[in-house]
Amino acid sequence: MPFAAEEICWDHACGIGPDGHWFGWFRVRVDAAALWRLGLHPGQPTARVTGPSPPAWWHAEAERLARHRTGRTL
Repeated sequence: MPFAAEEICWDHACGIGPDGHWFGWFRVRVDAAALWRLGLHPGQPTARVTGPSPPAWWHAEAERLARHRTGRTL
């Protein structure tokens, strides 16, 4: 793993929503110095988009596969 244990923190929360369905989320926090070391800090030129976006079909296919795996409608 590129991060030391003290450089990353994650939280998880879940509960039952107003519609009666379970929901949850994760929050991941990484120390800025660790991102800088990997060239991922927003202040570094390497963190900027330098090429074209993937074609529209790429995103549509990812959503189709996600629905197929979970059996849910996104």
